[in-house]
Amino acid sequence: MKAVLMTGNGGFDRLVYRDDIPVPVPGAGDVLIRVGAAGVNNTDINTRTAWYSKSVTQATGAGGDDGFAAARTEDSGWTGALPQFPRIQGADVCGVIVEVGAGVRADRIGERVIVEPVFRDPGAGQFDATYLGSEVDGGFAEFCRVPSRHAYTINSALTDIELASFPCAYSAAENMLARAAVVAGEQVLVCGASGGVGSAAVQLAKRRGAIVTAIAAADKLSAVAACGADRVISRDTDILAQFGAEHFHVVIDSVGGDQFGDRLDGLKRGGRYAVAGAIAGPIVSFDLRTLYLKDLRLIGCTVLDHGVFANLVRYIEAGEVMPLVSGVFPLSEIVAAQTAFLTKQHVGKIVLVP
Repeated sequence: MKAVLMTGNGGFDRLVYRDDIPVPVPGAGDVLIRVGAAGVNNTDINTRTAWYSKSVTQATGAGGDDGFAAARTEDSGWTGALPQFPRIQGADVCGVIVEVGAGVRADRIGERVIVEPVFRDPGAGQFDATYLGSEVDGGFAEFCRVPSRHAYTINSALTDIELASFPCAYSAAENMLARAAVVAGEQVLVCGASGGVGSAAVQLAKRRGAIVTAIAAADKLSAVAACGADRVISRDTDILAQFGAEHFHVVIDSVGGDQFGDRLDGLKRGGRYAVAGAIAGPIVSFDLRTLYLKDLRLIGCTVLDHGVFANLVRYIEAGEVMPLVSGVFPLSEIVAAQTAFLTKQHVGKIVLVP
């Protein structure tokens, strides 16, 4: 089959497109999916460049082209361990089941599915998980093998390309909102609202009835407003000058960077700060007195809570969230797709088609 192999940490030269990769064989409990489309994510680039290594302190895009030469590769995976190479990346998968392994109903063949990208074995602990495209081969290929329980049947008129924009970004956003227990009427600040996770968070927070203020680049404000945000503000806005202290109930963040402390100051007492990324930089500064004197909660979010993905599938089928696809590339042009992704000129997702 055709697939892109990531052969190690580094630059674009570590992505090798080949047409001679063996088609995976589904094991017990697995299904084999013919991939219709697969979305591009920060995680793909972060793993290739070794950004997850604790030795890297820069923004994610700083090493996007060539990788982080000084990174310690031994802790360069998202789990803190060394990734295994070669690896087929791709956490966002939409396609059709074409084969099943032992113990899986034969009538699943032909089902159109999207894949929950965080895998757990039955009975595993809450945070004992593996990530599609990181610890196991993912969707940057013509075929992808996944556990049957993580392949969710989807009944939707949306295209494969549109459906492939949902799994990773929208589940990450819904996970943050769920852990922060966002309810109707709360003031929610969404950072990086033009990205895949941010634009999803705007829609999903509005679905919960929240009052959403979205931060994005000045030239993307109208596109973010179209996602349903009540207010859109430029990312160079002084949050405290604009809204004062103690305005927001919740911050939803995948950006990090040097405005972290101001966002904490902008939270009401008892407020919640949920974070699932640090594209503007992982090293932040804030006053611990703000955290404890205001009884704030910092909530790290990576592994999906049980039920989050099933709820997302339900929202998609009901038409309660919309796909945002800004670009489509053939799989063979993965370097062009990642180059476009790194420019951050897009709103929503970039998707690859095998």
